[in-house]
Amino acid sequence: MDLITLIGIAVALAMDAFAVALGVGVSVSPLTGRHFFRLGFHFGLFQGLMPIIGWLAGRTVQAYIRDYDHWIAFALLLLVGGHMIYEAVQPEENERESGDPTRGLSLVLLSIATSIDALAVGLTLGMLDVTVWFPAIVIGLVAGGFTVVGMLIGRKAGDRWGGRVEILGGIVLIAIGLKIVVEHTMGG
Repeated sequence: MDLITLIGIAVALAMDAFAVALGVGVSVSPLTGRHFFRLGFHFGLFQGLMPIIGWLAGRTVQAYIRDYDHWIAFALLLLVGGHMIYEAVQPEENERESGDPTRGLSLVLLSIATSIDALAVGLTLGMLDVTVWFPAIVIGLVAGGFTVVGMLIGRKAGDRWGGRVEILGGIVLIAIGLKIVVEHTMGG
């Protein structure tokens, strides 16, 4: 996997974390260094671990699906990207919960929710026989960085961009899925 594709995947996966961080930046006042560290660290950690878990699952089934793995990769990325777009355009049913979302069970649930997409990407990497260690580190670092930036922007600008950013992330994942199909069908 080339570095530009990896960075595209990492940025697309970080969009959920960024959007949540925007909301946290708006809702938690005052934001302290502890808030930034807790949310950035946990989002980055979970985003980095989920591809490894997915990769391990993908490696176990790779021999059985080698002939059409690129179509499965495309379908997974299409589903993940489509889901991101769908979630971004849906009206929020519940307003933000009170309390500090950077602590306790809320933090763990947000970390899992924002990294489920990374699990699917890890599964895809395993099926495509791509090693996961460097991508997992890049994905985790990018997600942690985007989380901190999202909190900073959220604190200053509000949450008006959250949905648009998730839409962009979904489009990027779908485009990467198309690139995989084109490379595998045209290359061989």
